[in-house]
Amino acid sequence: MLTLTLSLFTSCAPKKEPVPQQDMDDSIILGFSQIGAESAWRTFNSHSVKKAAEDAGIQLLFENAEQKQAKQIKAIRSFIVYQVDVIAFVPIVADGWDNVLTEAKDAGIPVLVTDRKINTSDETLYAGFIGTDSIREGREAALFLQKKFSSSERDKPVRIVEISGTDGASCVIGRAEGFRDIIDDNPDFEIIYSSSGDFLKSKGYEIMLGILDEIDNIDVLYSHNDGMTLGAIEAMKERGIRPGKDIVIVTIDAEQAAIDALRKGEVNCVIECNPRTGPVIMDLARKLAEGETIPRLMHVQEEVFTEWDDLDAIEPRGY
Repeated sequence: MLTLTLSLFTSCAPKKEPVPQQDMDDSIILGFSQIGAESAWRTFNSHSVKKAAEDAGIQLLFENAEQKQAKQIKAIRSFIVYQVDVIAFVPIVADGWDNVLTEAKDAGIPVLVTDRKINTSDETLYAGFIGTDSIREGREAALFLQKKFSSSERDKPVRIVEISGTDGASCVIGRAEGFRDIIDDNPDFEIIYSSSGDFLKSKGYEIMLGILDEIDNIDVLYSHNDGMTLGAIEAMKERGIRPGKDIVIVTIDAEQAAIDALRKGEVNCVIECNPRTGPVIMDLARKLAEGETIPRLMHVQEEVFTEWDDLDAIEPRGY
């Protein structure tokens, strides 16, 4: 396997020579644009992609966009110049991809979208999506809360604060939409505050401190990722609040640190966002390189871990 960090050149790209069919697997070149390394989840996802490329014998041109859409677009254009066989990318936000994907289409390079979805005026600009089901993740969070508070005798709604991820990211939109699909129809729950923490632990900490300064009687924290949750837990402890007891916490990703917090009773529900997408991305890249059609929408399998489960049975997460 050859993993390359591609120089973002704009000209003089080498041309690939025709190869015999029997050597097709070895000749496939995949350009992959990752959004960054903002969390343990993201780091593991990148590792999954690199390891799967190595196992599949696919040459991988891997670019880290460092949370910048402009850098992702530049990377995709460099893949086009390089004439890779397939482009895959994790879009940091949902909008703003039509121009560069049109360039890829004009160059005859199929594009696979992964982890986060995009909005486009032309669905033919990409071949398919493989990733997590963010709407289902949000619905699972709400369903847990319905069960958690089903036996409580309250004369006021359950007061929920939400820390979401990067504004404009499809997973943020989906997790909010799925959550509200359940909560909005239930008068026993009320979302009293929502703010973006950009999927960063430091912002989760800062936002939670601000919430605790401004808002009393918080019953629930719904956090869109574990990094922000862990930051929020630090803030609660600083203010003498018992996470998981004084405030019920639901979080998404299922990093090892979140599972450990679940075992300690500091988190009540962890919803998995499966980062192990590398193998299926390589399988789809091979099919696209060989001219096959792939499904438009594919979701990876995910689990929900709660305080009521046998927590000793949860295997090490690896991230």
